[in-house]
Amino acid sequence: MQDWLPAIDIHRKNFEVKKGQTIFSEGDPVTGIYFIYNGTVKVHKKWDKEKELIIRFAKQGDILGHLGLGNDSFYPVSTTALEPVTVCYLDLAFFETTLKVNNGFTYDLMRFFANELQESEKRMRNLVHMSVKARIAQSLITLKNQFGVNKDNTLNIEISRQDLASFSGSSYETLFKVMNEFTQQQLVNAAGREITIIDEASLLNLILQDNL
Repeated sequence: MQDWLPAIDIHRKNFEVKKGQTIFSEGDPVTGIYFIYNGTVKVHKKWDKEKELIIRFAKQGDILGHLGLGNDSFYPVSTTALEPVTVCYLDLAFFETTLKVNNGFTYDLMRFFANELQESEKRMRNLVHMSVKARIAQSLITLKNQFGVNKDNTLNIEISRQDLASFSGSSYETLFKVMNEFTQQQLVNAAGREITIIDEASLLNLILQDNL
């Protein structure tokens, strides 16, 4: 892979994405692959005519657009910047050539695909079998595990209530009600887009009891 870096430097295109700007949309023709240099992006999909489901959040070092590598030549999801983001773009033809000449990179990508498939299957199972309260608790734990916390112990990601609802597969109204309940029980503290997990053990127990 080291010998291939000069070729990547020639073919890559770096560009800035503003907060709220879409990088690519569900249904767009697949043109290439994106890597995040910095910033946070939500990967989402239409749930019905008015709702969306956030599949995952992507951050520095993550890849976007790989779900379009299948036989269908259209992106199956949309990606939107949650803050100013810098991405690196590689067109599809060069990316496929990179996979053919770099066995180690191809193997790492295969493992990434396998892990993402496992996580997607878990999320789909949770949407079907877990209560909405447990799904919201699981979403909060997932965000903490992925992004960590700041010095003041708030989650190291600012997320709107609507995005949290979309990530947990719940309505905004239900999310608002459950978060108020969690706050009253001193499980979390929420101020605007900042969330602090106060009692992680109780949230984990809520998830565990729901799966029994």
